[in-house]
Amino acid sequence: MKLGMNIRNWGPTAKPDFLAACARSADDSTLDSIWLNDHLGLPPVFDNEYQIDPSMGDILDPLAVASYLAGITARIRFGTGVLVLPYRPAVVTGKLIASIQVLSKNRFLLGCGPGYLKEEFTALGVSKTKRGRITDETLKFLHDASNGALHNLNGQDFLIKPQLSLPPIYIGGIAEIAIPRAIAFGTGWQPAFGQTPANIKSTMTEWNSRTDESRLKRLEVVMMKTLPLNEKNKAIDLAAAYKEAGVTEFVHTQSYETLDEYKEIIEQIDGTIRQAIH
Repeated sequence: MKLGMNIRNWGPTAKPDFLAACARSADDSTLDSIWLNDHLGLPPVFDNEYQIDPSMGDILDPLAVASYLAGITARIRFGTGVLVLPYRPAVVTGKLIASIQVLSKNRFLLGCGPGYLKEEFTALGVSKTKRGRITDETLKFLHDASNGALHNLNGQDFLIKPQLSLPPIYIGGIAEIAIPRAIAFGTGWQPAFGQTPANIKSTMTEWNSRTDESRLKRLEVVMMKTLPLNEKNKAIDLAAAYKEAGVTEFVHTQSYETLDEYKEIIEQIDGTIRQAIH
C-alpha cells in the first residue's frame, strides 16, 4: 500500500514559500504522494447540511498549485482529492492537465468527481442536476485527448497540443455511482472520507462478485483519512486494516501550522506507519 499526505492549498498555509517548503520535505522523503483540495470559494451562509471549514473558502486553484509543485519537486507525485470536473470546461481542463503532465514529467494524479456544493454550482451558472453528465463528458474528452490531437469541437476541427499524457484517474464518491464511472473511465475509486475498512472491504467484495464487472478487480482504491498519530498502535492498526480491506494508496490528512509540524507528520507516516504495515 502506497502512502501519501495532504498539502493544504487553502487557508493560512496556502502561501508560496510555505507550500514549497512542505512539498520539498515530502519530495525528500519516501512518501508516494501529496494531495490538494478543490473549491471555488464558499458562500457567507450555507443553505445545506455541509460543515466546511470557513478558511477553505480562501483557496488556491489545485491545478495552478499542481503546476507550481511540478517546478519545485523532482520525485513526489501530486494529486487532487478531488477535482470537481463540472467547474471547468472539458477542453480547458484537458489543456491544464496536459501542461501539468509536461512540466512534472507525468507525476500528476487526477482524483475527480461531480461535486456536491449547491452554492458553487449556482455561482458558476451550472445546473447541479447536470453534474453527472458533465463529469462523464469531461472524462470521455480526456480519454479522447490522450489518443489524438485532432478534435471536432462544436463543429470546428481543432488541434490540441501537446497531446495529453493521461494520468491515473480516481473517481471520488459513493460506490454505487463512483465505481461504475471508475470502471468506465478510471484507474480506481476514491471513497468518501468517512468510509471504514469494513465498509471498503464489504463494498469491494460485493462489486467483485458481479460477473459483469470483472474489470473491477483491477481497480485501485485511494483512501483519504486521518490516522490517530498521537496513538501509535491505533494508527498502525487502522492503516493495516485499510490495507487488508484492499486500499492501494492511503493518504493521511490533517491540519498543521508550521513546517516543522508538517515534517514531523511526514516522519511518522514515512517511518512508523510504513515500517509497520510493510
